[in-house]
Amino acid sequence: MTRFVILGAGPTGLGAAYRLQELGHTDWDIYEKNDYIGGLATSFVDDKGFTYDVGGHVLFSHYPYYDALVEKLLGDNYTPIMRESWIWMADRFVPYPFQNNVKYLPKDQVLECLLGLIDAQRTPKASENFDEWIRATFGDGISRLFMLPYNFKVWAHPASVMSKQWMAERVSVVDTKRVLTNVILDRDDISWGPNNTFKYPLRGGTGAIYQAFMPYVQHRLHLNKPASRVNFAEKRVEFADGSSTGYDVLISTMPVDQLVLGSADAPEIVREATQGLSHNSAFIVGVGVDRACPTNKCWLYFPEESAPFYRVTYLSNYSPQITPKDDQFLLLTETAHSPYKPEPREGIVDRVIDGLIATKILEPEDRARIASTYLIDVPYAYPVPTLDRDASLAVIQPYLMSHDVYSRGRFGGWLYEIGNMDHSVMQGVEVVERVLMGNEEVTWKPSPPSRARAFSAA
Repeated sequence: MTRFVILGAGPTGLGAAYRLQELGHTDWDIYEKNDYIGGLATSFVDDKGFTYDVGGHVLFSHYPYYDALVEKLLGDNYTPIMRESWIWMADRFVPYPFQNNVKYLPKDQVLECLLGLIDAQRTPKASENFDEWIRATFGDGISRLFMLPYNFKVWAHPASVMSKQWMAERVSVVDTKRVLTNVILDRDDISWGPNNTFKYPLRGGTGAIYQAFMPYVQHRLHLNKPASRVNFAEKRVEFADGSSTGYDVLISTMPVDQLVLGSADAPEIVREATQGLSHNSAFIVGVGVDRACPTNKCWLYFPEESAPFYRVTYLSNYSPQITPKDDQFLLLTETAHSPYKPEPREGIVDRVIDGLIATKILEPEDRARIASTYLIDVPYAYPVPTLDRDASLAVIQPYLMSHDVYSRGRFGGWLYEIGNMDHSVMQGVEVVERVLMGNEEVTWKPSPPSRARAFSAA
């Protein structure tokens, strides 16, 4: 029987483990470095009783299998949410997506957006990177006011070092006639997006979804078990506590750069390829406030420098169980950083509170009403789709798979565009089905050979 070893009990690892037991396969183990499961989709409860997610998560899906699995795991432990997302800029709220609602801006900015958009449509330009694509698609006004500053705050990387190939449904493009119609007729336009309705667990935060995997995986789950090195030739994983285990198939969800650089025998060309992989980090700061929530909004985007965060989620609007008392609300903020955009850890909570007041999300009097704050430091937040990414992955992934190693998940696969929770779970499921049933993986795809550098599996 094929022995599977799974590194990481986040959505991808749990998806793989669940599918193995579902198929009746018994020779597998899942190893998790932390003392909890869920990875970046876990939730924490502080000593005051507030529940915090690791960033803003919404539950929507592209897959019938995932939908059925979540329905089985959650049962009736969920609440349906109608998305209400906004942008805070120019001292006002603008409905999302920005380009469809520029009518909310001051008149001079509306004109700048429209003239830039018309110029862009009149003289189409080729683009080689995300920065050029933004300018060519949206024009100078929308690019200057929202698209470029917001994306820099999210990615903590200049758009000029990013590819334009990853976007798909992630970036709303622009319909010039629609934008002009909205301005002239003073029409709101807020329906865009793949997640305008979504589910959220009633109790336990996002992490409740993944805690519900426990009955199916706990008999082969090993917590507090970080991998220190993988020997690809010998098919053996060594752990930080000095123990080791062999495998026939390794499903790794750890960051693929760490997997390769921490290996015993990866060739130099594969190690060098990790230099083309970039990521950002994030500080997730939660702020619990002792008063009733003043709005029904779900989340807000912040392109301007008046606040360090790029997004704020009214997490208590997702479920009444997020706060310990009914007359409280909870804000969850996300601040990205990288060498391109340094953000010191020291003082981040105070800077976030200052930013919440500067952007009028909190009142000055709310400083005295803050019941709790919470900081989650996330070293690997998002894999950044840089210009070098696909070429690097086209070297790394074939080498790993030639040694029966399947690196999948948000950072295992390093593909932001398939980094949602549904994508991640299904990557684990599909690897198992590939190995045991001969099925083709649907979610994960290899990087196009045309972008690959010369590679010889050493």
